[in-house]
Amino acid sequence: MFAELVCQSNFSFLEGASHPEELVSSAAFYGYEAIAITDECSVAGIVRAWQEIQSNRLPVKLITGSLFTFSDSLRIVLLCPNKRAYSELCRIITNARRRSAKGQYSLAEWDLKSIRDCFIVWLPKGNEHDDHWGAWLAKHHPGRSWIGASRLLDGTDHETFAHTRKLHQTYHFPVVATNQTLCHHPDRQPLQHVLHAIREGKQVNELGFDAMKNQERSLKPLTTLTRLYPKPWIDESIALARQCEFCLSELKYQYPSELVPDGFNATTYLRHCVEQGIKRRFPEGVTDSIRGIIEKELALIHSEGYEYFFLTIYDIVQFAKSQGILYQGRGSAANSVVCYCLEITAVDPRQINVLFERFISKERNEPPDIDVDFEHERREEVIQYIYTKYGRERTALAATVITFRFKSAFREVGKVLGFDESQLGYWLKQINLRDRTLGWKAQLASLGLDNTNKNLAHLFSFTEALLGFPRHLSQHVGGFVISAGPLYELVPVENAAMAERTVIQWDKDDLESLGLLKVDVLALGMLTAIRKIFALIEQRYDLPISIPFISKHADDNQVYDAICNADTVGVFQIESRAQMSMLPRLRPRCYYDLVVQIAIVRPGPIQGDMVHPYLLRRHGDMPVTYPSEEVRSVLSRTMGVPIFQEQVIQLAMVAAGFTGGEADQLRRAMASWKKTGKLLQFRSKLIDGMTERGYKSEFAEQLFEQICGFGEYGFPESHSASFAVLAYVSSWLKYYFPVEFYTGLMNSWPMGFYSPAQLVKDAQLHQIRVLPVCVNNSEYDHSITAKGELRLGLRQVKGLSEEGARRLVTNRPPSGFTQLSSIQQCGLSQGDIAALASANALTDISAHRFDARWKVADTQQSLPLFSEESSDTYQVAAPSPAEDMIEDYASLAMSVDKHPIALLNASGELQHITFANQLAHKAHKTPVRIIGNVVGRQAPGTAGGVTFVTLEDHTGNINVIVWQNTARAQKQPFLSATILEVHGILERSKEGVCHVIAGKLINRNAMFSSLTVKSRDFQ
Repeated sequence: MFAELVCQSNFSFLEGASHPEELVSSAAFYGYEAIAITDECSVAGIVRAWQEIQSNRLPVKLITGSLFTFSDSLRIVLLCPNKRAYSELCRIITNARRRSAKGQYSLAEWDLKSIRDCFIVWLPKGNEHDDHWGAWLAKHHPGRSWIGASRLLDGTDHETFAHTRKLHQTYHFPVVATNQTLCHHPDRQPLQHVLHAIREGKQVNELGFDAMKNQERSLKPLTTLTRLYPKPWIDESIALARQCEFCLSELKYQYPSELVPDGFNATTYLRHCVEQGIKRRFPEGVTDSIRGIIEKELALIHSEGYEYFFLTIYDIVQFAKSQGILYQGRGSAANSVVCYCLEITAVDPRQINVLFERFISKERNEPPDIDVDFEHERREEVIQYIYTKYGRERTALAATVITFRFKSAFREVGKVLGFDESQLGYWLKQINLRDRTLGWKAQLASLGLDNTNKNLAHLFSFTEALLGFPRHLSQHVGGFVISAGPLYELVPVENAAMAERTVIQWDKDDLESLGLLKVDVLALGMLTAIRKIFALIEQRYDLPISIPFISKHADDNQVYDAICNADTVGVFQIESRAQMSMLPRLRPRCYYDLVVQIAIVRPGPIQGDMVHPYLLRRHGDMPVTYPSEEVRSVLSRTMGVPIFQEQVIQLAMVAAGFTGGEADQLRRAMASWKKTGKLLQFRSKLIDGMTERGYKSEFAEQLFEQICGFGEYGFPESHSASFAVLAYVSSWLKYYFPVEFYTGLMNSWPMGFYSPAQLVKDAQLHQIRVLPVCVNNSEYDHSITAKGELRLGLRQVKGLSEEGARRLVTNRPPSGFTQLSSIQQCGLSQGDIAALASANALTDISAHRFDARWKVADTQQSLPLFSEESSDTYQVAAPSPAEDMIEDYASLAMSVDKHPIALLNASGELQHITFANQLAHKAHKTPVRIIGNVVGRQAPGTAGGVTFVTLEDHTGNINVIVWQNTARAQKQPFLSATILEVHGILERSKEGVCHVIAGKLINRNAMFSSLTVKSRDFQ
């Protein structure tokens, strides 16, 4: 038997060369009694190891610990024998991390002196400092210190062992054998060298003697270990491991309790808040059915002790409400009746069927699922409220593990192997990662690379090996962990890169594995836009508008007509190319139709072959049948087709006999089955359970295939229901208040699917006049004129600082600027003024943009002697229309009155071209030639290699389908064209959806070589 007590995973970033899961699996395979995961100043990888042992019932004990370096003379490992020691370790890590910038730590001698519960494994340096630290440890930590001895076969083992024995005799510390493991298998040594080189910023061949000298720092079979180490040292490792009884399952979460006012306990106060909410949400009173659901939910919340969880979220949203910050809750619990009464969500649960076992499950013993979206521009106010209320000791953001993806791995590996960065960049540009039938290695091979080049082979193999390796910890988008006591007793806390942010060392999956609370405080751009649209409407019409006000008119036929016609540019969730293609086919006519619409255009339903059957049944082209009443109860609202993740879980329960806990395990397996394959473990239970209950095997097999189709992409009904509220609200606003809609969207950018240029184009197609940027009429934000026109704001000008723009507006004379010198006297920088000139914003004081730029460049005018406008009569030639348009795109990323395709057409350069507004008059299967700016390329994983390209001409957008072979054969125009001509075949569905199947692709960038049009590619 053996226990490896010093072992670093790849969560010792760029040092450990194996995943935690690989380490514990290998330790179990070799027959180790125990293994400690001791990443440097971190417990970031421990949960992965624990979860691997739990899931696969591995016969190996996991010990929690961490390695620390104090100065250059002391390295120790702290191990946790019990829960107190674990809390102590987390405190020490937190202190060391909080003293330093992100990714670093600084251990203080006080941290070492304060150790009371952790065991210490000292890793001597083998030099004169060891006597100092031996005496220090003997003085401060007698009886809880061990010496870690390693035999690394590096030519110094004899001296090392002699030195270890001397220290043992002098200070009487027991000796434990350890390989100081960095790899689960010897074959990982070359990858460890690559990681080391990346960490040092050197090439591998420059590491020299600093590199790991051989493969000995890996896990070894027991027979090898007994030959390397004295038996007493091996026995002592086992004895020490047996004293370490702490397990992560002992961690228990305690909710913050100060939210309950005097005179209440958590249960009575939650009921009080719910009863108050009932009066607001159900002014006419609640039915017996709704009252029954409320009582059932409250009873379950009480039995599981989740009152503080709901009260915590209630407190956060009440703060947002008090500050006028729009928010919307989502998640299975968020759409419960209790959360509706607590005003966490605007979704009336009477409109959807929430799966109660997803609300809270006793069997899975984890907090319910609630996410809250806030305005993306004001979420920081909510975050700082949480930090202020609970303090830095009690709250922090969850981590996100940033891993090596293909491009980062390829670049990093290439650099340390000695490849030139420009060469690596060129190769990356030749790779189309969306081509799923021709891998990146094959694409590079087609460039004629030397297959016999060993360095190239290393580049390929190490890149693949590094994929998925953790690179560093970042902050979660908004997942907060809030605790009753110091959070660092539960998990270490460290500084984030962003100021005033702290993060824990575990990500959302780790928290879920341990059943710990995470409150998701997320950012949603559409909420910002909606608030700004509301403000514009109230400002113009003195009409207060709110989400509940619009929701009361949730069946407006005119709004749904616009939705069915796919007039949804800028509309939340139903604005993508795929959604706009589905809308005329599904034809939503009510709120629940929108819930289905949002969920059905997802990889899960598409891969599960659910879309076509649903549409056929919806339009009466296929009968709706159910194999049993139990299945009808689950699928009746979606025409007998499972669309939502909850429905799949319900089917497993009612048709195959799964318990609530087993169904949730199925959900987890669905969420990660492509990574783990664990979903296949449920196949026999699902199919056997259904056939035993009288269902045909064909139906059971079909259901399992649909579950596999959902894969990692099943979309919950609870999320779709929340999104559908905002989809309808934004559709309603676009229909009734279009100029306010576009203005609010553009003032909230960056957000959504479309650029300001595309929003402007859509606004113009809706007969809204868009006025250019003007130094005398534009505000910082986009604005609406008294005539209802949209005036571009100064925020649109590239190169103009926000400070300069706001200073200009603040100091603008009532009658406007009449001289350049008066603008200069506002304190704008020369760069700010030049940006205004380039954007043609100075037309009130200059003839045209070239004239304005000439004046700005004449720096003599800024001298006191020339404070008045120069009398120089030199005339600068005005730009041509083409030059004007190119300048517009360069300075504003758009042109409000010129379009490249319109100019090309007017000049006679376009022959036999069909424009967007003419396609409606062409017959199905007609050959066409089209041309436009490339505004988007999409290649969904469900599309079988197809890329959807959106072209924009001066009359509208054209949807183009590019098959994989077409893209591969014409890679250059496919990937690099900003103006693209396509020869293809027009296809039209019976619902009126039309697109062009691309044949020939022609790069027309040369027609406007200086034009810069930014497309949204593969997002």
